[in-house]
Amino acid sequence: MSKSNGRIWPYSIGLAITIVFSFCVMTIVVTQTANIQESDSFMLNYQDADAKANDLIKAEIAFDKKYNVLFTSRDVSIANSTFKYSVHDKNGAALNNAKLTLAISRPETDDFNKKFDNPIVEDGTYTFSNVKFSKPGVWNLLLKVEIDKDYRFFDVKVDTRKNAKVDIRIKDAYKF
Repeated sequence: MSKSNGRIWPYSIGLAITIVFSFCVMTIVVTQTANIQESDSFMLNYQDADAKANDLIKAEIAFDKKYNVLFTSRDVSIANSTFKYSVHDKNGAALNNAKLTLAISRPETDDFNKKFDNPIVEDGTYTFSNVKFSKPGVWNLLLKVEIDKDYRFFDVKVDTRKNAKVDIRIKDAYKF
């Protein structure tokens, strides 16, 4: 039996450190090429939504103390949909001065995102007409409502696969 002169251990440790370092570098390279999707709730990327989480929650609470928003649409068609939102203050007075931005998106990708920001306003009802979906399936209807300095985000899930009828899954308890 031959004795080792002890030189194999430094080489093994050096090789192990090199492999671990290589994996770390590869992880960084792969994650930098990843497609970063927007958050499903706040029309921001996940990092910004996470960084502003407390501000978004405070804004939601302040908004809910003053205003009510109601999603009033029930039918969806892939080719031509109309979405209506009713905006009132807590006293029930219709508000026509709100700024509404509607974004439609697929849950898994940003490739089909569209934004609509010029609704027709009539007696507190904001109507987004002629909304077309690129393909059947589940879609997110993301709404940002701004009234003066107050703002809030709303999220409605619709499924256009069931005989062109809406399958609404409401995220919040939808006091909205």
